[in-house]
Amino acid sequence: MPFDYLAAFPIPVHIMPPRLCGLLEPIGLSPSQFVEVASMQESDPHGVQAEHLYLQMAVVPGVDGGPIEVLSEAGDGVVEYSVPAGDALGCSARFSPSISGHDYIVAAWGDGSFYTFNLAEKVWMTLGLTPRCVGNDQQRLVYDDMGLPEFGVAEGEVSSDYHWNLKRTVSWRMSNEYLRRYLWLRGARGVRVFYYSTQLQDVPEVRALMEGKTHVSRKPAEGVAWYELDISEHEGGLLVQLWASVEVVMPELCPEQTAEGILWPGNTQPMTHARANALMAPSPVYLDDRFLLKYEQSAFYDSTPVHIRGQWYCSSSYRGQWSFTECRRVGRNLVQVPMRELYKPKPDREIVHARSFAVDPADLAHVDLHEEHVVAKVQRLLEVLLRLGDGLSSLGTTVGLNKSAAELTGFDRAEVVANGWSAYPALSRLAQVAPLNMTQQMFLARCKSLHEVWQRVPNGYLKSLLEHAGCPRVAIKDLGSLRLLQALLNVIERLNAHEEASDAFPQAESPRAGTTAMPPWRPYS
Repeated sequence: MPFDYLAAFPIPVHIMPPRLCGLLEPIGLSPSQFVEVASMQESDPHGVQAEHLYLQMAVVPGVDGGPIEVLSEAGDGVVEYSVPAGDALGCSARFSPSISGHDYIVAAWGDGSFYTFNLAEKVWMTLGLTPRCVGNDQQRLVYDDMGLPEFGVAEGEVSSDYHWNLKRTVSWRMSNEYLRRYLWLRGARGVRVFYYSTQLQDVPEVRALMEGKTHVSRKPAEGVAWYELDISEHEGGLLVQLWASVEVVMPELCPEQTAEGILWPGNTQPMTHARANALMAPSPVYLDDRFLLKYEQSAFYDSTPVHIRGQWYCSSSYRGQWSFTECRRVGRNLVQVPMRELYKPKPDREIVHARSFAVDPADLAHVDLHEEHVVAKVQRLLEVLLRLGDGLSSLGTTVGLNKSAAELTGFDRAEVVANGWSAYPALSRLAQVAPLNMTQQMFLARCKSLHEVWQRVPNGYLKSLLEHAGCPRVAIKDLGSLRLLQALLNVIERLNAHEEASDAFPQAESPRAGTTAMPPWRPYS
């Protein structure tokens, strides 16, 4: 039976700070949980709410659980304190950093003034992780499993320093799934080695432990001395200091995320890979299009919409290693995919992700599956921009302004016909999922993206066209792009109304009131 650290600790649970309770509790088997594997934190260091924590996780060999003694590194919060001494050749040949002979999850070094942290080499090489650095003010290292992919497997601050107080809080967290896999591969347990201190109120339960003294040190009366507890009177309260080694993670794997046996809405039997592969008749699954957000918002995936035989497909893929297939846009915010295609080779966790957005077919009775979706709206916008580019280019040719449609709008019709949107990531960003509960920030970001797409036409080019049409420069010099386009439209509409040819567009003078050929020119309607 696992050792109960909470029950064995002399301070009652109901008066323990939540942080201390968490340090003495074991880690569950949830694969979505993140485990703190290194920490250096100080809260209100000189106040009545002071709370300090220095923590490292040691990798202790063996699968049989049980307490271990307090390790000497508990008070420092690092694996190595300072650097090896010596000035002779080879004096550090046997230097091997460890936590009292045990391996560690986070390689932490410090000398009292400066501290630095990194995931241990054995950990990231055993699990095949890839680091990336988040810079600027954060200065964090993040480790990803690029094979699946799984992002943010482990992460934490790169460094901190100490001058009267800790300048930056350090907290390294690691996925419970990956941490347990590493310990399982090593045949070892994860043991928290830490120092914790806090200021408690002067309560009878803690006073009883002090036996009438102003300062007392306590260790377990029987068994392994897995903690050292120090309690003393301090500034009207009781200062509690604890050095401990607490076993919190056993070499037991988290439940695997599998798509075998999932029950999908509208189905009466759980689905398996074999059963899905044997399906011949269409078995459509409807997903809320928010399932695409995971792929649209990461540069590691390709989620460019593709138009095939009159239908729009959004089949996300990962670097040619795996892909969703036949994910067809239907209705405003739905994706339809055949069950057989959904279970084609890809990581099971991706199928589980899709299942969390599955829509019950019974809920689609009042849904218009032919309603226009955001991708179709963007395509309509693109078609308008292509026509606009062609028109502006043609007008420019009549007055000697030779610019192609692609130069004016940034979109090449031939490229779009040949390769779709692949050369224009701005279109894919604009066509990302537009949820019904869109926040104000999301809406404004989409407006910004829309503005960036259509405002590429140079204002100077539009002004030149209007000048050649006889519009005075002074009347248009302060107009923005929308008003310039509107003014140009007014000119074209008047020409069309009089069934004029394109050679009538250039005019030497501004149209005047009272003439029979043209009504007065207006900059915009």
